[in-house]
Amino acid sequence: MTTPLPKLWAGVSLSVSNGFRPPRPPVGRIREVAAITIQKDAWLVFSADETTRRREDGFKMFVPPQYKEPAGSWMVDLIRNNPLALLVHNGSPFTGPFATHLPVIPDPEMNGDWAPDLKGATLLGHMNRSNPHWSALEAGEVGLLTFTGPHGYVSPTVYGKTQAAPTWNFTSVHVRGTIQKIDSPGPSEDTLEVVTSTVKAFEADFGTDWDMSESINYFRKILPDVGAFRFTVSGADGMFKLSQEQAPEIRDRVYESFSARDCARHRAAASLMASLP
Repeated sequence: MTTPLPKLWAGVSLSVSNGFRPPRPPVGRIREVAAITIQKDAWLVFSADETTRRREDGFKMFVPPQYKEPAGSWMVDLIRNNPLALLVHNGSPFTGPFATHLPVIPDPEMNGDWAPDLKGATLLGHMNRSNPHWSALEAGEVGLLTFTGPHGYVSPTVYGKTQAAPTWNFTSVHVRGTIQKIDSPGPSEDTLEVVTSTVKAFEADFGTDWDMSESINYFRKILPDVGAFRFTVSGADGMFKLSQEQAPEIRDRVYESFSARDCARHRAAASLMASLP
């Protein structure tokens, strides 16, 4: 069912359920309307700030208390060590959600310490401009960046007891915030700065300190295909599921099993287990 909005509310999102036709909405009592939802027999009208908050709340990750990060630095380390993120944003009712894997780094110009929930931090990322996700992004839009850290399967045989269930230990950080395209609609020196900063960060942490100076002109040639963005963090959740729910002797067995594996991510998970308080 479609309920026409007063002219004053043009462009406002509206959702109606159960065929209900509401009474006249409370025009005049709210100066700035961003979203309206009709539930049962009442109008629920949200301001722009309230709508943003509710959207961000919807992005929060469910984290049982025993799996919360011991300190905010754990989330920062996971982001730095696992920079291939998944950027998610809702899109429109017609397109549905968008999700793109892309490299993300902390903004090199960011000053000061990270907040415990990472609020106020700035991240930089880029994607292919041909990606429909890029054209769907709008300035100030709320988005989610997910980072996956060390993880691994835990077989019940590790527990050394007959009644047990398998599980998967994993680590993850979900970062909420707003997206701002850099130098949209076309590329510029700001986009080049994002690319070169990303190369510097990744060569220092994962590469061989490759000297990019002779490739800068090549970078400029491919810039028209690069869409860079700035992500301002409003909050983050970290989940470090590392057998904390198990008895100490069981956790020790899982740790020993992961430490002995050839797989690097299992050994990395074991290292985190050893660092738990």
